[in-house]
Amino acid sequence: MEVCANSLRSALAAQEGGAVRVELCDNLPEGGTTPSYAQIRMAVQLLSIQVYPIIRPRGGDFLYTALEFELMKEDIKVCRSLGCDGVVTGVLNADGSVDKKRCAELVDLAGPMGVTFHRAFDMSNDLYTALEDVIALGFERILSSGGESSAIKGAPVLAELVRLAGDRISIMPGAGVSVQNIRELIAQTGAREFHASARNSVQSEMQFRNPKLNMGAAGDEFSFGLTDPELVKALIGLANGAQ
Repeated sequence: MEVCANSLRSALAAQEGGAVRVELCDNLPEGGTTPSYAQIRMAVQLLSIQVYPIIRPRGGDFLYTALEFELMKEDIKVCRSLGCDGVVTGVLNADGSVDKKRCAELVDLAGPMGVTFHRAFDMSNDLYTALEDVIALGFERILSSGGESSAIKGAPVLAELVRLAGDRISIMPGAGVSVQNIRELIAQTGAREFHASARNSVQSEMQFRNPKLNMGAAGDEFSFGLTDPELVKALIGLANGAQ
């Protein structure tokens, strides 16, 4: 079980719950962007499980300018210097194909860290062609919902990807993985790794609340998502029971 941790607090909670790895992210409402230097450094210091920061300079699509690509390369250098176990990244061309040239640069730069191809895969124009491209590039796993809005909706495609991948690369279902569907996902896909945020909403302890403004939150600014170690434990227990 990999946990998508939206903060250092969530990463520590993921470890407490028994996760084997965290994908460390910021800005989850945008699909996850690269966390700060301090969050990465302290995660490496405080966690005994694997730390894989996401390398994504902004939300939105996966077609990057030359400047954005340079930022990605610098962030990978930072992760390598801090002793991260791996990184999570991906780049597409304008036509929706995997940008093999740029991805090859990122994989080479990351060595000897592991590299996961994130859900840019689901935005590619052909998942089966993308699968072969990502394998050839040397990525160790693909995070995917099977091209659908959730892993459970994409389960039939995920099952086919798992079959085609064999032992060449790990297909890791993610997006909406929960205690309600983890067993069904295992049964339908045959995957061995799973990705979930396992978050609950935590209420702010602020007593004074200015009702006249908000600082940019789409919803309630006096609550935030935090990984729940008990949810992580429940997911792992259900997954182990289904295998």
